[in-house]
Amino acid sequence: MTSIENLLFDMAQLFWWPVLLLVLFTFAYALFKLGGFLIEAFLRLRLPQRHWVVPTDATGSLESMELLVLRELEGLRLCSRIAPMLGLVATMIPLGPALAAVSSGQSQITANSMGGAFAAVIIALVAASITFAIYTVRRRWLMQELTHWMESQTSEPEST
Repeated sequence: MTSIENLLFDMAQLFWWPVLLLVLFTFAYALFKLGGFLIEAFLRLRLPQRHWVVPTDATGSLESMELLVLRELEGLRLCSRIAPMLGLVATMIPLGPALAAVSSGQSQITANSMGGAFAAVIIALVAASITFAIYTVRRRWLMQELTHWMESQTSEPEST
């Protein structure tokens, strides 16, 4: 390998632990959000007329209410999109050493290297799946709240 290839290889290896920690973080975040989502779903079933994010008596502009909704969904959206990328990176980093081990006939090293990589990608994909499902349902809920808020703003008589 050339010196540039060695440098790139060494740099890629530096990302292994941070990427694994980020995968674990996204999974913990997904579980945390899943718990909150289940509680919110239960409360929405029990009190269907209540608004949980967009207050009915808010006096902001439509743009400020849209920003409120987007802010509520931003973490879920980011996690559902970033987690698969982190899983791919977690798979690719140990692939180089695993391929080198295969070429030298050390299959046990290959199995050890790729086992953690595939586990990381599975955890990342599960985290992405959970957060995407929550994002999709919560987005509908919040759009309904925003629609009701807009209707309440147009139905109130304007003061002159």
